[in-house]
Amino acid sequence: MIKKLDKLILKSFIGPFIITFFIGFFVLMMQSLWKYIDDLVGKGLDFITIAQFIWYASASLLMLAMPIAILISSIMTFGNLSESFELVAIKSSGISLLRFMRPLMFLTILLCGITFLFANYVIPYANLKFITLYSDIYVKKPAFDLKEGVFFTHIPNYAIKISKKDPDGKTIYNVIIFEQNNSLQDNCIVAKKGEMKISEDGNYLEFNLEDGCRYQENGNIMDSATEFTRLSFKKFKKLFDLSVLKKQETNDSLFSKNFKMLSANQLGKNIDSLKKSKTNQLLFYNQQLNSTLTYSHLSDSTWNVSNQMKSERTYAKLIPDSLSLRINQYAMNKAVAIKGALQQQIFESETKEKELRFHEIEWHRKYSISLACLILFFIGAPLGAIIRKGGLGMPLVVAIVFFLIFHLLNMFGEKFSRDAILSPAIGMWLAILVLAPVGVFLTHKAMNDSQLFNKEFYLKLFKLFKKDK
Repeated sequence: MIKKLDKLILKSFIGPFIITFFIGFFVLMMQSLWKYIDDLVGKGLDFITIAQFIWYASASLLMLAMPIAILISSIMTFGNLSESFELVAIKSSGISLLRFMRPLMFLTILLCGITFLFANYVIPYANLKFITLYSDIYVKKPAFDLKEGVFFTHIPNYAIKISKKDPDGKTIYNVIIFEQNNSLQDNCIVAKKGEMKISEDGNYLEFNLEDGCRYQENGNIMDSATEFTRLSFKKFKKLFDLSVLKKQETNDSLFSKNFKMLSANQLGKNIDSLKKSKTNQLLFYNQQLNSTLTYSHLSDSTWNVSNQMKSERTYAKLIPDSLSLRINQYAMNKAVAIKGALQQQIFESETKEKELRFHEIEWHRKYSISLACLILFFIGAPLGAIIRKGGLGMPLVVAIVFFLIFHLLNMFGEKFSRDAILSPAIGMWLAILVLAPVGVFLTHKAMNDSQLFNKEFYLKLFKLFKKDK
């Protein structure tokens, strides 16, 4: 009997979970695509490169798709069972809600483990590949596309303009080419007609021009006079190097030390190293400051002088007039040097602190997002039992509300941690700390058949209150 119930709840949960997971991932992936659409358009990228970019950019979103899928599917599952009175029949047979939830609890714990493994091993690799690919695409210039009446300036030192282009895409008319190969002025090529084609290897653009002139100024910018040359031609061949328009291949090792590319174990080692480095840095600066202030261990020569004598023997009167200017200048230089050293110490300490804080944020993120799956399950399952509605109507609305609360708390916690308002140990667990008591409260209400979301219950209370009044 119990095993059949376990199979029933698992079969009821897996279907909605798979559907909501892929829907949530698709929505988040489209959001990621629109974020970077301006960097992809007009670059002449092939389909494989675009597909890799979208996958690497959206891989980290799987960590958000998992919690929202668990939340929605758990609400839908228990809402459907409550709406069809199956959950009522199960409770009436003496089986508690927690016992009925047990198979899904084990499944959710398994999903938490999968989420952690994905965040610990797959996400760092995806982030590394994404930042490498994005840097290559970002510096890539737009693909060669010569439009009528518009200057094409993406080839260095050249500006190309045509007034008309035949439908064949090769024959061009009224061609103007400005080339800046010296500091005097832009040399110019003008032709009435021409034909353009790209070499077989795609590295060069070839212009075969007809009936034109080439204007060129020769000389040195330091010369008082220069030579201006006008060369007419019937046919002229001009080559342009298109290699600058191609996507570069950056080595992955350039970004491999970034905190987003590290696993939890690597982050832990880096955190220990940064803490030791920060302590050693403070000790070094203290020793350096003490060596600069060589007189700091000496007592004031006027410290034990009586007040009457101290008024007569001020600091200025203790110094001879012949040395006063030199000593004051020396003291000023020493103060400026100490101020500069302290400012440098503050800057380096803040840099170390910021780097340490970012490593700790990333370390806590891998665990907090994984545990969020379990917390949202304990919110979704009792909510479905209380709401007693299945489908994608009311359950979806409630799930989106709670997920937005979770997501906002997660973003605020990370923002506060980055700005050093909260420690990463609190900021990255802020959503868990707030929602865990909510999950306990809702589970308690569901076990006691609460009327928390039953509108008829509130209508009856309102009528009773109105009648008593």
